[in-house]
Amino acid sequence: MGGAWERMIGITRRIFDSMLLHTAGRSLTHDVINTLIAEVSAIVNSRPLVQVSTDPENPLILTPAMLLTQKTDYIFTSDHLGEFDKLDLCLAEWRRVQALASVSRSRWRKEYLPLLQQRRKWTEDRRDLIEGDVILLKDKHICRTQWPVGIIVNSFKSSDEHVRKAEVRVIVNGKATTYTRPIVDMILLIEIKPV
Repeated sequence: MGGAWERMIGITRRIFDSMLLHTAGRSLTHDVINTLIAEVSAIVNSRPLVQVSTDPENPLILTPAMLLTQKTDYIFTSDHLGEFDKLDLCLAEWRRVQALASVSRSRWRKEYLPLLQQRRKWTEDRRDLIEGDVILLKDKHICRTQWPVGIIVNSFKSSDEHVRKAEVRVIVNGKATTYTRPIVDMILLIEIKPV
């Protein structure tokens, strides 16, 4: 877990350092820096600690801010303040802090939050399904624990020379049954090495 914390601290520090470099020509007062650090802390503490649920019955997302404030209705957002840009840096100190916090928030969203849940599918090329591969056949009408295990009997290539559907043999109620299904309904369990 320490590696994740170190990465988060490193990204936060890199964002903070780059923001301070952009304001190098202007002096920041102690109060401005303290306010900026408080804003950045609020941004960091509003990150999700666990995977965000897609269940509409459970919209609550556990964050460090909830643990620190012991309030479930606290969600840090400054969307009501509007977006700030570099021109706002010339205005009053409060606006200046808000502009720096806005830059920090946008960089935090772009650089750190995507690291929490990386895409596992289609990030690298994989071989197509071939005859003999053992798969789990998805079925939206039954629960996942009862999805049948099957073997690819035949695969069908599309015009782009990739397999898009396959013929699968499964055992259902003690009888061997063959289905033709798209590969998005199949989860590869065991790859058979091509001969």
